[in-house]
Amino acid sequence: MTLLKTEHIIIKNTIKHSKHIGIIGNRIKGGENYSLDIDFILEISSLYLEAGKFTLKLAFIGIILSLLIGIFCSLVNYYKVKFLKKIVNWYIELSRNTPLLIQLFFLYYGLPKVGIKLGAFTCAVIGLAFLGGSYMAEAFRGGLEAVSKAQIEAGLSLGLTKAQVTRYIIFPQALAVSIPSIGANAIFIIKETSIVSAISLKDLMFVTKDIIGIYYKTNEALLMLVVAYLIILLPLSLLLTYVERRLRYAGFGN
Repeated sequence: MTLLKTEHIIIKNTIKHSKHIGIIGNRIKGGENYSLDIDFILEISSLYLEAGKFTLKLAFIGIILSLLIGIFCSLVNYYKVKFLKKIVNWYIELSRNTPLLIQLFFLYYGLPKVGIKLGAFTCAVIGLAFLGGSYMAEAFRGGLEAVSKAQIEAGLSLGLTKAQVTRYIIFPQALAVSIPSIGANAIFIIKETSIVSAISLKDLMFVTKDIIGIYYKTNEALLMLVVAYLIILLPLSLLLTYVERRLRYAGFGN
């Protein structure tokens, strides 16, 4: 009787297990419609709001530093400063040909090996600025080269110094011409912030992975992630398109 009961239990559990596998298979094949948990989405919206604020803060600092680095590097190359030009070119090649993830790992995990310890946020800012600066440098370089030599010569013939020519003639026009590329690079930097979750910073991607790992609500978490990035990037993209059109109508960027 004991053996019969044991066999009966095994067969019963096997049937249940088979039914469970069948249900999962139907869901995978689309046999059973999956509905989003709206209540759960509303509950986690505050987490995404905080993560969005952090992402914007990080991106803003990274973009500003990238602009400063880009302007400096482009001016060094434009005026062919001998002792700095090679360093700038090496930096641009290194930055553009190494992934941000590797740069972050080097800063966060590598530098402590030689006694240099930086916080995760500091590492993220340095990484974004290091990567973005090289792209901004190329954007400004194109703008500087777009300024005609005739205008520069005219400024010098009027008695302006090189610094004054750069400030009043070259830089304003170069900046106007470079705005579309600068905008594209700014969007690129914002999207690259999704990598900083690798060093435990609580950005949008970190929150998404955390929610999926704890609650297994993959669809809801990914939907909120997409919506959050759209809210950040879409208005910026539309604004940059508007500015680009206005500059084109004003005679820049032709």
